[in-house]
Amino acid sequence: MDNFKDNLRAMFVPEANIPAEHRIEEIHQREYLVNGELRQWSGDVSEVYSPVMIPAADGTLQRKLIGTYPVCTETEAMEALDAALQAYDNGRGEWPTMSIADRIKCMERFVYKMSEQRTLIVKLIMWEIGKSLADAAKEFDRTVEYINATIDELKDIDRQSSRFEMAEGLVAQIRRSPLGVVLCMGPFNYPLNETFTTLIPALIMGNTILFKPPKHGTLLHYPLLAAFRDSFPKGVVNTVYGRGAVVTPGLMATGKINVLAFIGSSKVANDLKKRHPKINRLRAVLSLDAKNAAIVTKDADIKLAVSECILGALSFNGQRCTAIKVIFVHQSIADDFLKLLADTVEAMKPGLPWTEGVKLTPLPEPHKPDYLKDCIDDAIANGAKIVNQHGGITAGSFVFPAVVYPVNEKMKLYREEQFGPIIPVIPFNDIEEPIQYQIDSPHGMQVSIFSNDAKEISALIDPFVNLVSRVNINSQCQRGPDVFPFTGRKDSAEGTLSVHDALRSFSIRSLVAAKLNDTNKQLINEIVNDNDSNFLSTKFIL
Repeated sequence: MDNFKDNLRAMFVPEANIPAEHRIEEIHQREYLVNGELRQWSGDVSEVYSPVMIPAADGTLQRKLIGTYPVCTETEAMEALDAALQAYDNGRGEWPTMSIADRIKCMERFVYKMSEQRTLIVKLIMWEIGKSLADAAKEFDRTVEYINATIDELKDIDRQSSRFEMAEGLVAQIRRSPLGVVLCMGPFNYPLNETFTTLIPALIMGNTILFKPPKHGTLLHYPLLAAFRDSFPKGVVNTVYGRGAVVTPGLMATGKINVLAFIGSSKVANDLKKRHPKINRLRAVLSLDAKNAAIVTKDADIKLAVSECILGALSFNGQRCTAIKVIFVHQSIADDFLKLLADTVEAMKPGLPWTEGVKLTPLPEPHKPDYLKDCIDDAIANGAKIVNQHGGITAGSFVFPAVVYPVNEKMKLYREEQFGPIIPVIPFNDIEEPIQYQIDSPHGMQVSIFSNDAKEISALIDPFVNLVSRVNINSQCQRGPDVFPFTGRKDSAEGTLSVHDALRSFSIRSLVAAKLNDTNKQLINEIVNDNDSNFLSTKFIL
């Protein structure tokens, strides 16, 4: 055990031993974006420490300082809100009244400028949150693909909206219109991609944006501020920096936020929503907590189940809302399943984010190793064991995954979303047990079912589609592809995200209608022929 811990500790090397192409220069951000200006900040700053640790002279491991960013106050947050309100101007601003074609041109300009920053942003994703080089690059590229897919989807929506509809003596044109000011708050685990899956559709639909970067993963957005400034009219995109508990409650309390786009905990989302005084005005698009279960039946392909469960449970160290957070395995195959699961986990490669073939990396949250240890100790105190040889061994910010069995309702791991590298396994004999678990759960995002018996799977599909939003057959829980709807039941989500759904979540159907008589026909034809309105138009985007 000591040798294994020493080996984990040895992954943290002096800076001089880090390959030159992966070293990082400290970035000290002193600017924030408001009303089309990169304003200078001379107040308090927050230090950003990487999960990558460096051996100190006294032999201890220290998280490396990689930069600082502004800790703005409620005053600056209100300035950002005022800028967004002015840019929207009750729907009369340049951005909300701009044609779809021109908004798309702005977004294409942004994508071009964003792509110029790829190398730096990928490096910052690695250093800020400990994501592997391959996954950091994938996150950036997937985000660019998502923006381009959103542009294509909006073109399709606009083409379908370019015609007039007639019914009961009325002629109308129906299009989607913006909602107003959107407060976007993303998560640390996908600080670029998940944030942009709300920000980009909200923006391109004509809303104006207040954007608060996540606590871990803040600096990586700094290279994009100039791109936002140069690509969109002033006041359309504004940043909100500072402590969330300081700057966001006041914004909500103004009643001037029209949409809350938040990815994080349900507790924070509920608190923010309650602060809004005009509840019927507020639309919420939320992706929240999850405790996704995998169910491995007696008829499952054990090798396949283990492979997919590990992908689901330990991709990015289990720090995903779509991660498999608990596994139910039929008692008759539990021993075989656990042995293969433990052996496969033990074979996973730990290392720093740029280590070739790395599967397990350090954790960005400073207190996460202590929390995970507390969960494991609690499970052991209530009758569980760590199944794999090195499960739970910690070195600095790194925690080696633990397979914990048998988990029961007395343990934290039974209900709490661990959001880290622990795999709780629960034995069952009656299939009603995992079904009842999902019924009782406050969460309802996804489930994975492993079986080669078609009748067994079909008998599970029907109850689970009414308990969660996605049922995965012989495969891990996951978000993608981005054209699929992504949502949840209960405390797991509000609203639906996908390339298609997100554009609708951040807009409303509006229509212009008139009685179908000669006078109105002439008026409408004149407006359309003279291109006097961006809304009432038959222009067709190719």
